[in-house]
Amino acid sequence: MYTKIEEIIKETETKTTVFNKLEDWRGNCFESSSCKTLEFIAFARAFKAYIAKKAKLNNLQLVNVSTGHFYLCGFFFNPRSGKYAYFSTSDVRYSRDAWWNNVLIRTAQHDKDWTGGGNQYTPLVGIGEMALRLTI
Repeated sequence: MYTKIEEIIKETETKTTVFNKLEDWRGNCFESSSCKTLEFIAFARAFKAYIAKKAKLNNLQLVNVSTGHFYLCGFFFNPRSGKYAYFSTSDVRYSRDAWWNNVLIRTAQHDKDWTGGGNQYTPLVGIGEMALRLTI
């Protein structure tokens, strides 16, 4: 048992070394578990860094970014308009690359408004621009 756990940790550490950019996670088949895996934690770290760059490029701020049970969500805030946009990925274990191709985004009244406006979807590469459009 002990050896198996060490092997899993070593394999996960290897993956995080290879997957040093978010784009590298495309096509990955995430391990399913009743708790967050080291693999998903490493992915979430890369995802947060990626959307932080997208926010900054569009003069937006990230607020209340949460790592759920194999999904991520949070808010973009536009300091000029005072408006928010909510985003959420689907469960990364079951919809391969949906986190890259099809991220839910919608307007929000505040940074705890998880129901917000009508659902829209955008590829992750365009999430910053979409958030800006929704918050002007």
